[in-house]
Amino acid sequence: MELTLEAVALFALKLVHETDGSSPVLRDDPVMDGYEREVFGLLVRQGDLAAIQSKLDECIAQALNSLGGADTVLGRELQRLALQVQQTSTLEELGTPLDALRDYLKAIL
Repeated sequence: MELTLEAVALFALKLVHETDGSSPVLRDDPVMDGYEREVFGLLVRQGDLAAIQSKLDECIAQALNSLGGADTVLGRELQRLALQVQQTSTLEELGTPLDALRDYLKAIL
Protein backbone atom coordinates (compact mmCIF):
# COMPACT_ATOMS: atom_id res chain seq x y z
CA MET A 1 0.00 0.00 0.00
CA GLU A 2 2.90 2.36 0.73
CA LEU A 3 4.00 2.24 -2.90
CA THR A 4 0.50 3.09 -4.12
CA LEU A 5 0.23 5.98 -1.67
CA GLU A 6 3.57 7.33 -2.83
CA ALA A 7 2.53 6.91 -6.48
CA VAL A 8 -0.68 8.89 -5.93
CA ALA A 9 1.31 11.71 -4.30
CA LEU A 10 3.95 11.60 -7.05
CA PHE A 11 1.43 11.71 -9.91
CA ALA A 12 -0.54 14.52 -8.24
CA LEU A 13 2.60 16.59 -7.69
CA LYS A 14 3.76 15.92 -11.25
CA LEU A 15 0.57 17.61 -12.44
CA VAL A 16 1.44 20.64 -10.33
CA HIS A 17 5.18 20.99 -10.84
CA GLU A 18 6.12 19.48 -14.19
CA THR A 19 6.12 21.68 -17.23
CA ASP A 20 7.11 20.97 -20.81
CA GLY A 21 10.85 21.10 -21.23
CA SER A 22 11.66 20.95 -17.53
CA SER A 23 13.10 18.14 -15.48
CA PRO A 24 10.57 15.52 -14.42
CA VAL A 25 9.51 15.21 -10.79
CA LEU A 26 11.01 12.01 -9.41
CA ARG A 27 10.49 10.14 -6.15
CA ASP A 28 13.65 11.67 -4.64
CA ASP A 29 12.70 15.22 -5.67
CA PRO A 30 12.49 17.75 -2.80
CA VAL A 31 8.82 18.35 -3.66
CA MET A 32 8.19 14.76 -2.53
CA ASP A 33 9.53 15.46 0.96
CA GLY A 34 6.87 14.24 3.36
CA TYR A 35 5.19 12.06 0.72
CA GLU A 36 7.83 9.34 0.47
CA ARG A 37 7.15 5.63 0.75
CA GLU A 38 8.82 5.52 4.19
CA VAL A 39 6.56 8.27 5.51
CA PHE A 40 3.45 6.49 4.26
CA GLY A 41 4.85 3.17 5.53
CA LEU A 42 5.13 4.55 9.03
CA LEU A 43 1.56 5.86 8.91
CA VAL A 44 0.28 2.51 7.61
CA ARG A 45 2.10 0.61 10.38
CA GLN A 46 0.62 3.00 12.93
CA GLY A 47 -2.82 2.55 11.38
CA ASP A 48 -3.19 6.32 11.09
CA LEU A 49 -5.82 6.55 8.35
CA ALA A 50 -6.62 10.19 9.14
CA ALA A 51 -2.99 11.26 8.62
CA ILE A 52 -2.79 9.28 5.37
CA GLN A 53 -5.97 10.89 4.10
CA SER A 54 -4.70 14.32 5.12
CA LYS A 55 -1.41 13.86 3.26
CA LEU A 56 -3.23 12.67 0.16
CA ASP A 57 -5.67 15.57 0.41
CA GLU A 58 -2.75 18.04 0.39
CA CYS A 59 -1.46 16.64 -2.90
CA ILE A 60 -4.87 16.27 -4.49
CA ALA A 61 -5.83 19.86 -3.59
CA GLN A 62 -2.75 21.12 -5.43
CA ALA A 63 -3.45 18.88 -8.42
CA LEU A 64 -7.09 19.97 -8.50
CA ASN A 65 -6.00 23.60 -8.55
CA SER A 66 -3.57 22.93 -11.41
CA LEU A 67 -6.41 21.32 -13.40
CA GLY A 68 -8.51 24.46 -13.09
CA GLY A 69 -10.58 23.42 -10.09
CA ALA A 70 -13.64 21.27 -9.59
CA ASP A 71 -15.55 23.05 -12.36
CA THR A 72 -13.53 21.36 -15.09
CA VAL A 73 -14.20 17.87 -16.41
CA LEU A 74 -10.84 16.57 -15.21
CA GLY A 75 -11.24 18.35 -11.89
CA ARG A 76 -14.69 16.93 -11.21
CA GLU A 77 -13.48 13.39 -11.80
CA LEU A 78 -10.39 13.94 -9.64
CA GLN A 79 -12.56 15.35 -6.87
CA ARG A 80 -14.99 12.41 -7.11
CA LEU A 81 -12.16 9.87 -6.83
CA ALA A 82 -10.49 11.77 -4.00
CA LEU A 83 -13.79 11.86 -2.12
CA GLN A 84 -14.03 8.07 -2.32
CA VAL A 85 -10.57 7.86 -0.71
CA GLN A 86 -11.58 10.34 2.00
CA GLN A 87 -14.77 8.40 2.77
CA THR A 88 -12.99 5.16 3.64
CA SER A 89 -13.15 4.30 7.30
CA THR A 90 -10.45 1.60 7.51
CA LEU A 91 -7.09 0.93 5.89
CA GLU A 92 -8.50 -2.27 4.41
CA GLU A 93 -11.16 -0.28 2.52
CA LEU A 94 -8.58 2.14 1.14
CA GLY A 95 -7.10 -0.16 -1.51
CA THR A 96 -9.74 -0.03 -4.25
CA PRO A 97 -10.43 3.74 -4.25
CA LEU A 98 -6.71 4.44 -3.91
CA ASP A 99 -5.95 2.28 -6.96
CA ALA A 100 -8.63 4.11 -8.96
CA LEU A 101 -7.20 7.49 -7.93
CA ARG A 102 -3.66 6.42 -8.86
CA ASP A 103 -4.79 5.09 -12.23
CA TYR A 104 -6.69 8.28 -13.02
CA LEU A 105 -3.78 10.54 -12.12
CA LYS A 106 -1.42 8.41 -14.18
CA ALA A 107 -3.79 8.55 -17.14
CA ILE A 108 -4.14 12.34 -17.16
CA LEU A 109 -0.42 12.97 -16.91
